[in-house]
Amino acid sequence: MTQILFIVWRESVEALLVVGILAAWMAANETAAAGRKYLWGGVLAGLALAAVLAGALMVFANALSGEAQDWFQTALVLIAGVLIVQMVSWMHAHGRTLKGELHDGLSQATRQRHWWGIFALALIAVGREGSETVVFLYGILSAGADAVGGLLPVIGAILGGFALALATYGLLQLGRRWLSWRLFFRVTEVLLLLLACQMFTSGAEKLIGLGVLPFTDPLWDTSWLVNDMSRWGGLVAGLTGYRAMPGAVTVAVWVVYWGAIYAISSWQSRQTRPATGGAA
Repeated sequence: MTQILFIVWRESVEALLVVGILAAWMAANETAAAGRKYLWGGVLAGLALAAVLAGALMVFANALSGEAQDWFQTALVLIAGVLIVQMVSWMHAHGRTLKGELHDGLSQATRQRHWWGIFALALIAVGREGSETVVFLYGILSAGADAVGGLLPVIGAILGGFALALATYGLLQLGRRWLSWRLFFRVTEVLLLLLACQMFTSGAEKLIGLGVLPFTDPLWDTSWLVNDMSRWGGLVAGLTGYRAMPGAVTVAVWVVYWGAIYAISSWQSRQTRPATGGAA
């Protein structure tokens, strides 16, 4: 449930940030007053899009049975991992310019009185966050289906994530000196990358269970230090992909994953250096 709470919290804060930027700009520009209803209409449409996606996934998953359902769940776990990495990479590259890009889109739509453009901007922004959340949650639930204690804990974690997101957004808006957006995104980016590692680790374990990847004996045992079968050890394992007794496949997943993250990070750093140097 901690994974669900974290994902809903983080994605909701990001959605609130986007909606807040759009709403604040329109409130400060009298010429855009006529487009406010389109803004909130786009927000509602984005939420509806996420709800439709959630319903479609549930219907499709329930229509499957046996090994087909196992394959579908495994695919969703791996897709969730890929999307988390993609989201972190995108925010790392566009986080500094996000506000300007949104303002540019609003300015153009307002000048042309193209209010449906504002609707589309809000729809895409909120729908993207909502759709990502749906896929992430389904991936998390598929990765730890045996550990889910029913529907009520899941709903409780989702509502708790929303409530925590509202509180966090308020603190970030009021207390920028000691709790900045930059710090928030840096910390949550690291946590998201750890969670993506857990997604790929669980996906590999599911592929082992399906007979696609080979099962191997553990390479070491650190259960004396952190037992992933204990309450707190299980929390660490669920959020980071830690395993006390990992096999060769699990270790290979860790090496390939973190190697890929390092390569992506290095590439993004090289891409930003010329721009920084030119600006100086």
